Amino acid sequence: MEIVVASGKGGTGKTTVATSLAMVASEQNTIRFLDCDVEAPNARLFLDPELDTVKEVGILIPNVDDDTCTYCGKCAEVCQFHAIAVIGKKTLVFPELCHGCGSCTLVCPENAITEELDVMGVLESGNAIKNIDFAQGVMNIGEPMAVPIIRELKRWAPAKASAIEIRDSPPGASCPVVETIRGADFALLVTEPTPFGLHDLKQVVEITKEFEMPTGVVINRDGIGNNAVEAYCEEVGIPIMMRIPMERRIAEAIASGKPLLKAAPEYQKDFENMLGNIITEVGA
Repeated sequence: MEIVVASGKGGTGKTTVATSLAMVASEQNTIRFLDCDVEAPNARLFLDPELDTVKEVGILIPNVDDDTCTYCGKCAEVCQFHAIAVIGKKTLVFPELCHGCGSCTLVCPENAITEELDVMGVLESGNAIKNIDFAQGVMNIGEPMAVPIIRELKRWAPAKASAIEIRDSPPGASCPVVETIRGADFALLVTEPTPFGLHDLKQVVEITKEFEMPTGVVINRDGIGNNAVEAYCEEVGIPIMMRIPMERRIAEAIASGKPLLKAAPEYQKDFENMLGNIITEVGA
C-alpha cells in the first residue's frame, strides 16, 4: 500500500506528518519511506537514516554523429519538446529541454543518434530508525526538471509486497507532485486553516480527483485562521483525519530536527488511529 503525503504549499508541516506516520507504521512492520521532495529533501533530519547506497540518476539525451547524420530533420519533427533542431548542415541538441523520451533515436533512418546519460542528481538509500527502509532523491543545483528523478526513485526503491510505502511529496501542485501522487493508493493532504492554505489545498484536491484517489486532510496549526478549510472539506466530502494545534513546543522541536512524536508523544494514538483509518479506506 502506497500513501502519499502532500500539500499545496510549502511549510504546512507535510514532512512532519509524513515522518510521524512512518514512525507509527514501522512499529508493526518494515516500511518504505521515499522522500520525493528532491529539490529540498529534509525527512532525513527526523528519521536519521544511514545512507549507504548511492546511485546517479538522470535522463538519456541524444548525441548526434555528424559524420552519419544526413540532416533529414525527422528527429526534430518528432520532438514535441523542441529539444533538437536541424539548421542547414547542423543538428543542435538542447539538453535543458530534453525529456529523454528517445523518440529521436527511434525515428533516425541513419542510426546517427545514440543516447548518453545526463546526470541530474543522485538517489540515496539506507536504514532509518526502527524498521524504515529510507530512500531519497537529491537534484543537482540548477537542474530544470525534478520529475525524472522522482520517477526513478519510485522504480529504484519499490515497496515490498507486504509493506507500507510512504511518500513525502514536494510542495505545490506542479508536475513533480503529480508524479509523486501517481500510482499511490491514498493521498493525505496537509494544510493550515488560512486563506493561502485553503487556496493551495484546492489545487491538490483537483489532482487527487483526476486520479480518483481516496483522500484525507490533516489540519496543522489548528486554531489559527478560520474554519474555511473545514467548511470546504465538508462540502467536497473529504474527511479531516487529524488536527495538530499551533503550539510553540512543537514548532521549537521541529526547528531543531526533533520528530513530532518525540516532542509530543501524546499524538502517538492519533497517528495510529489515522493509519488504521487509511488502511480501512484502502482495503489493504
